[in-house]
Amino acid sequence: MKILLIEDDEKLLESIKEGLKKFDFRVDTATDGEEGLYLASNNQYDVLIVDWMIPKISGIDLIKKLRKDNITTPALILTAKGDVEDKVEGLSVADDYLTKPFDFDELVARLKALYRRSHNISENVLKIADLELNPDTKEVKRAGKHIDLTAKQFELLKYLMINKNKIVTPQMISENLWELGDEITSNVINVYISHIRKKIDKDHDKKLIKTIRGMGFKISDE
Repeated sequence: MKILLIEDDEKLLESIKEGLKKFDFRVDTATDGEEGLYLASNNQYDVLIVDWMIPKISGIDLIKKLRKDNITTPALILTAKGDVEDKVEGLSVADDYLTKPFDFDELVARLKALYRRSHNISENVLKIADLELNPDTKEVKRAGKHIDLTAKQFELLKYLMINKNKIVTPQMISENLWELGDEITSNVINVYISHIRKKIDKDHDKKLIKTIRGMGFKISDE
């Protein structure tokens, strides 16, 4: 999951970022509303975490501007404002609302729920043919046999499965699976795909991971 965290308290920002990275989330950060608006408008994210009281553009106004531009990335408001009236206002704009101080496990659970909802994942286990992937337990099986993947291989396979039967380009993969500033070439992505393909398809007649020449990759049981 790729997150944009917009928080002006730099100590808290770093604490949240490091905590989320332990769950293998990729996290880009901004410390004011203008920077946050720019990043959210020009990059793909799975969920936005937006502090309400940030400089230049408030969190609420930032989300309103994104919605006006038809950017529907799920947004969670993070704030010390805990009155009922504040929650009502926040939830009229954002997709979820969490007050400070908060339990970190609750934050992660809410992020996962927003992710599943936005990707129309009705159950935790992703399936295609006899391949199964559980995002919570990090377990992957094919024909009932456990498959060991690295953290990045797992995230790449999950991204393919969420977009099953669709072509994903190297640019889409780079933008969704790596943080800003990471220089990822098509060759690097090709290597990851090759390693995953060996683990997923090597011992099976039906090959699920396909290369679409000049375009990218897709996972399909067709």
